[in-house]
Amino acid sequence: MNLTEKASYIKGLAEGLALDETTKEGKILAALLDLVDEMAQAISDVQKDIEEIDSDLQELNDYAEELDDDLNDVENCLDDLTDPDYSVHGDEDDEDQDDEEWDEDDACDGNCEGCDGCDDADYYEIVCPSCGETVCFDETLDPENLVCPACGEKFGCIVDEEDYKKIEKDEKDGK
Repeated sequence: MNLTEKASYIKGLAEGLALDETTKEGKILAALLDLVDEMAQAISDVQKDIEEIDSDLQELNDYAEELDDDLNDVENCLDDLTDPDYSVHGDEDDEDQDDEEWDEDDACDGNCEGCDGCDDADYYEIVCPSCGETVCFDETLDPENLVCPACGEKFGCIVDEEDYKKIEKDEKDGK
């Protein structure tokens, strides 16, 4: 039973007692019953308003969480854009790390500075069929199993007969 129902119940009990509202006590009791009824109605209205405010507050809280997530995404994008190693092509790998991996395979990407063997060794160039980047490799790599350092795509290439003979000769000579 809510407050307005309880106030109505008490008012009904008072009417059932047939209170005489012409006496001082009867006037006070009638006024108190009216006051209780009005207060119960006002409290009920305030409770409804609080429930609506709670609902609106929950919606605002959910919206603030969405904005916070979106702001976090924007901050991450800005951090990426200010990172000197960020790639605008969607490949978030560190370019220096790619170069190190490429160098670890004893291959030259054609852009290295002071690389051991780039100036002395022969290397071959081919255009990656996926991204169009020029890939350089030397005789230590199998031309049929190349990996593009720019996009990571694996591909093979057909080596000219003269170049293939030269690669085989270099392998036999121990280069």
